[in-house]
Amino acid sequence: MQYPEPIAKLIDSYMHLPGIGRKTAVRLAYFTVDMDKGDIANFATALTDTKDKLRYCSICGNLTDEDPCEICRDPSRDQSRIIVVEQPKDIMVMERMKDYHGLYHVLGGVLSPLDGTGPDELNVRSLIKRLQDNEAVKEVIIATNATPEGEATAMYLSKLIKPAGIKVTRLAHGLSVGSDIEYADDMTLFKAIQGRTEI
Repeated sequence: MQYPEPIAKLIDSYMHLPGIGRKTAVRLAYFTVDMDKGDIANFATALTDTKDKLRYCSICGNLTDEDPCEICRDPSRDQSRIIVVEQPKDIMVMERMKDYHGLYHVLGGVLSPLDGTGPDELNVRSLIKRLQDNEAVKEVIIATNATPEGEATAMYLSKLIKPAGIKVTRLAHGLSVGSDIEYADDMTLFKAIQGRTEI
């Protein structure tokens, strides 16, 4: 027996989301069918609003409903530091920490020659222009993921930025709080040794 066409289309739509397989998509589709009509309308509005009302900040590349974004508009932010991240969602992770009060720049990905992603596909030119136009920036903190592509992107950016006399730093990598050394992989231990601090 086949699913009725509206449910089949809904299942297919859910399966386009990352990490959603067929079983989860079926469960979500049937959950959606049981939702109140008002909740369905709100859900549909939220989906369309993300496409209709969100844009990328013309300064940093963050997702925003106003351009420039709230962070770039805030004069109380530390103008001397910029954290460079891969995606807009990474900014929210950093902001959750509540300890960093500087600026951000979103690359929109990382260098990945195998996927056809070079410097021209990333938000690199606008970062360099931003640094040239703003003499207040004294440090760029590169916060790309600890993957081969993230490391290559960090090295590439460092080579571009350092000649301008701006300090370039990288987030420390290594053992996470509460983890056991015996379960750490070789690369994690290597990064932990490299990033050691004096106590």
